[in-house]
Amino acid sequence: MKASDLLPIGMLARRTGLSTSAIRFYEDKGLLRAHRTGGNQRRFLRSDIRRLSFILIAQKLGLTLEEIAEHLERLPEGRTPTSFDWWKISEAIRDRLDRRIAQLEAMRDNLDGCIGCGCLSLKHCKLYNPDDKAGEQGPGPRVLREMA
Repeated sequence: MKASDLLPIGMLARRTGLSTSAIRFYEDKGLLRAHRTGGNQRRFLRSDIRRLSFILIAQKLGLTLEEIAEHLERLPEGRTPTSFDWWKISEAIRDRLDRRIAQLEAMRDNLDGCIGCGCLSLKHCKLYNPDDKAGEQGPGPRVLREMA
């Protein structure tokens, strides 16, 4: 690997619009890997610009850092990912998004009947707890936690 292939953390921050502390945070979480110089300075691959962009986009899509890490593990080390590499990740994320969209559409479609219906016990709520099924599992917002 040539020195010209590596970027100091400040340059990576300028190229991505992230703060250096955010980049260090992602490195601490294992989403990036810095190379160290003889003076112990961080250097990052140019391909980390795309990795950081992916992290930001994936977070906006609602993925957790753990899920993001799983997807990044599929990318090659030491080279810029190809469009095919990114497509494989996109396929996996698409399935998750489709499920979330279906949940949101169901919530939207039942919203008119929900607002102001007065079913404070949630025994009759078509949206969250039809026939109070969640009550059998114990207290708390179980259905809402599953949807998140």
